[in-house]
Amino acid sequence: MRLSRLLCAFLLAACCCCRRAGGVPGEAEQPEPELVKVEVGRTALLQCGPSHSQGNLSHVEWFSVHKERQTPIFSVHQGRGQSAPGEYQDRLSLQGQGATLALAHVTPHDERIFLCRGGHPRSPGHRIQLRVYKAPEEPSIQVNTVGVTVGRTEPEEVATCVGRNGYPVPQVVWYKNGQPLKEPDRVLIQSSQTVESSGLYTLRSVLKAQLLKGDEDAHFHCELDYQLPSGLYMKESRKVTVPVLYPTERVWLEVEPKGVLKEGDRVEIRCVADGNPPPHFSISKQNSSTTDMEEQPTDDNGVLVLEPARKEHSGWYECQGLDLETMTSLSDRRELLVHAVPEVRVRPEAPEGREGGSLSLVCAADSEETLAFQWLREKTGEVLEKGPELRLHSLNREAAGGYLCVVSVPRVPGLNSTQLVDVAVSGPPWMALRERRVRVQENTMLNLSCEASGHPRPTISWNVGGKASEEAQGAQSVLSVLSVLATPELLQTGVECVASNALGRNTTTIVLELDSNRTTGLTAFTVGPQTRTNHTSAEKKLPEPQSKGVVIVAVTVCLLVLAVLGAVLYFLYKKGRLPCGRSGKQEITLPPSRKSEFVVEVKSDKLPEEMGLLQGSTGDKRAPGDQGEKYIDLRH
Repeated sequence: MRLSRLLCAFLLAACCCCRRAGGVPGEAEQPEPELVKVEVGRTALLQCGPSHSQGNLSHVEWFSVHKERQTPIFSVHQGRGQSAPGEYQDRLSLQGQGATLALAHVTPHDERIFLCRGGHPRSPGHRIQLRVYKAPEEPSIQVNTVGVTVGRTEPEEVATCVGRNGYPVPQVVWYKNGQPLKEPDRVLIQSSQTVESSGLYTLRSVLKAQLLKGDEDAHFHCELDYQLPSGLYMKESRKVTVPVLYPTERVWLEVEPKGVLKEGDRVEIRCVADGNPPPHFSISKQNSSTTDMEEQPTDDNGVLVLEPARKEHSGWYECQGLDLETMTSLSDRRELLVHAVPEVRVRPEAPEGREGGSLSLVCAADSEETLAFQWLREKTGEVLEKGPELRLHSLNREAAGGYLCVVSVPRVPGLNSTQLVDVAVSGPPWMALRERRVRVQENTMLNLSCEASGHPRPTISWNVGGKASEEAQGAQSVLSVLSVLATPELLQTGVECVASNALGRNTTTIVLELDSNRTTGLTAFTVGPQTRTNHTSAEKKLPEPQSKGVVIVAVTVCLLVLAVLGAVLYFLYKKGRLPCGRSGKQEITLPPSRKSEFVVEVKSDKLPEEMGLLQGSTGDKRAPGDQGEKYIDLRH
């Protein structure tokens, strides 16, 4: 049986070889069809071969060939075309002289062979292969959010790439960190395509791989390679990273900030592990008394925050991590050292010296580190001494006040401490003025203030009765305010302010002067201390009003100056040194004996016809233009 089958197969092969060698009449080998490329939605131009002349195109039949079956779709008679009923009925048209058939709105279903035949029905015709292309949409990529576990024997899904609505099916290429991935290098790529109702393809490609611990930062993306009539193109997806899961092998403690820690810093202690996902952490501190580890409260992120850090925060800390997948526990210990701010002491604690004397201040602090000392003046910030001791010589009142001892640790930047000490310079009370004048109104209530300073701090008393209040103005100053009525007797005697302490006394006399420019009445009048330059009080002297006698003298002097000026001008006029500038002037000639006598010019604003009453008894006529000006001898 088997022998007969072999014999039949041999005879069949021999017949085929003889048929090809000798040829069969009427079965000429078909030529390759003409290739036409077009994109989806465009118009395809099908030419009925370049060898046909215009005369041969008077009668042409067009067919679509699908699975070796020819279906008429268009016919041309005498240069006029007619579509056959069917799927191409509304999309075919002739162009030019009828040699070109236009197929509009090309779809993927139009990818087939088209045949045009002219003349005799037995002619082989011209075959055209229509190729359709469509660029896919931008590829989308979806990463496996669960993650890929390191050490698995089979590749696990990394990401999925989808390219929609392309034709023909595009090719997908996967990349890791810019390098293409190839099978079977621990990589498995599974691709599938779906034909949509439009004839377009949707490609779905799944990348599976065996990843390593170092791939947790690797970037993956896919690329779609596709073809268009104009050439080859490609589209890339966005780059993604996939969670890489691996067990924890080590845990350790991290402290921020790094370096030397000091009191007042914000310190963060956290547990870190080399596994993903990280294990469950807890942070404990060793009790210095019992040596037991006591768990410390942490924030939502598992961080132990020490703010502000103190010296007692120093000690041993332990991080414990429990891997819930492998149920293994790992730990790490670390000693934390918080450098304390040194406690500063100044001797003497309440320094005091007498005016003209000397004083020594000594600063000390306890620390295991090397310390640096500085003395500064509190109110100016001036550095007075670099060292633990400050010597003050020839003390005066300005030397009293605050001094700062600043102790720092050079090895720990920012670690310093400051101690303020007030130096008192003892002496009798000190007042700004011995005498002060104040202008007041009679029968008014006065508020007189008096300020004094000294060490010991003085007390203030007044030599007149009234309501007095006293208020401290610091460690060495005092302010007293006296409310008193400005009686006539008080205006005569004045007021004395007496400041005294154990070392002496001092007095300021307030002289009250009557202010006559103001109306009298029972009113309140406040008089404060005068302004002084030594910063121990704030007094201000009231301005004194100007005297009326000064004004009268000034007015009298002005009148005398005006009179003298008028006489001088008249004398110059009489000598002819000042031209009158008026044409109607009449000159009166006097005898030589009367040349030096004074005369006064009298002017009249009467009209010329009314001036007859002013003419002399001799009947002298007025000169033309005379306006009635006369000179009268004052002696008569």
